[in-house]
Amino acid sequence: MAEPDEPAEPAEPATNAEWFERAGRVIPGGVNSPVRAFRAVGGVPYFVARGEGAHVWDVEGRRYLDYVQSYGASILGHAHPDVIRAITQAAVRGTTYGAPTAGEVRLAEAICERVDGCEMVRLVSSGTEATMSAVRVARGATGRDRIVVFEGCYHGHSDGLLAGGGSGVATLGLPASAGVPKAAVAETLVVPYNLVPDIGDDVAAVIVEPIAANMGLVPPLPGFLGGLRAACDRVGALLIFDEVITGFRVGPGGASGMVGVRPDLWCFGKVIGGGLPVGAFGGRRDIMSLLAPIGPVYQAGTLSGNPLATAAGLAVLERLDDAVFQELAARADRLAAGLGQALRGAGLDVVVPVVGPLVGIFFGAEPVYDFSGAKASADTGHYPGLMHGLLDRGVAVAPGAYEVLFPSLSHTEADIDRTVEAAAQAAAGAARPS
Repeated sequence: MAEPDEPAEPAEPATNAEWFERAGRVIPGGVNSPVRAFRAVGGVPYFVARGEGAHVWDVEGRRYLDYVQSYGASILGHAHPDVIRAITQAAVRGTTYGAPTAGEVRLAEAICERVDGCEMVRLVSSGTEATMSAVRVARGATGRDRIVVFEGCYHGHSDGLLAGGGSGVATLGLPASAGVPKAAVAETLVVPYNLVPDIGDDVAAVIVEPIAANMGLVPPLPGFLGGLRAACDRVGALLIFDEVITGFRVGPGGASGMVGVRPDLWCFGKVIGGGLPVGAFGGRRDIMSLLAPIGPVYQAGTLSGNPLATAAGLAVLERLDDAVFQELAARADRLAAGLGQALRGAGLDVVVPVVGPLVGIFFGAEPVYDFSGAKASADTGHYPGLMHGLLDRGVAVAPGAYEVLFPSLSHTEADIDRTVEAAAQAAAGAARPS
């Protein structure tokens, strides 16, 4: 007697739309980070199947020249052989231990060696953890509660730092977030970027993106960061640089090395994990010594200093020297100049700022200095047309007008020229606001 046929396994989705529909059944909004859902630009997100160098491929087999690069984490490009080798060698020894490892010591040493004034580092698993913990240390060090943040800067999604945030918070048009108690932000003061606030002696810390990259790309005006340093010194507050994006992305010593202003505490992420989940906060020895187990400020994490992430991060940092950053900056300059010419050629008023290897796009005739200017650019409605026009031509940029472009070491001059050509073709769609 023949055995009955076993029921066939359901077929895997074949398209981005089918995967998005399937994801929506088990993941809120179908995504694990809100901006990925394309709500601000319309359409269906592409689901990445793999990445290599400057490119990613979606589940439909389409290749994109990628300027998202995991929002700046993949500075060498996707699946760089040195990084993959380091991860593989670490993984065969074990993926997590809940005990100290030599790898986390080496990565901490590499960070401290490269950042002038950063004497000790605590590794965590995300940028949000880094900023949240740095603020806690600052409050513990000063005995004060009030925190000053800048409108349009994004410091992760912890309750007290969501007020006035850029990046996905701004992209979705949220003034803050539901579920955040009023008490959690009662001691958070939001002020305009690029203006030095008059702070009082009740302020524990001023936290700032030294080069704002979560409201588009807004560089600091001359005197702004030095003014913050002086203001903090005057009242005994601590200055925190959020370098989750800029750390080891804009130069060997991050933004603080570029601008010549030294904070009391730094927050890092993205690049230092080589594409794996990681974060870190560090600073002066006397401040960092307040952390448990040697001090009274408690912070912990089961996966902090994960051996795969530390191996990947160290492999990246070992490749980043002055010559690499000069090369990255040259590519960013070429990209910015080409994009500006292409978009203006279509009759669009644009400003294309560039800082080191970071590139932004603002729609308007005047440079942007703060969040109100960034919002005015987003409100023109030009960005969705440009983003989709580029995507249709095989060039991927972030699905939100408040993000920046991240050319990597894998992007060639030919890639950049192709991007500029695609932008010229896509500009007609961008000129018609959505």
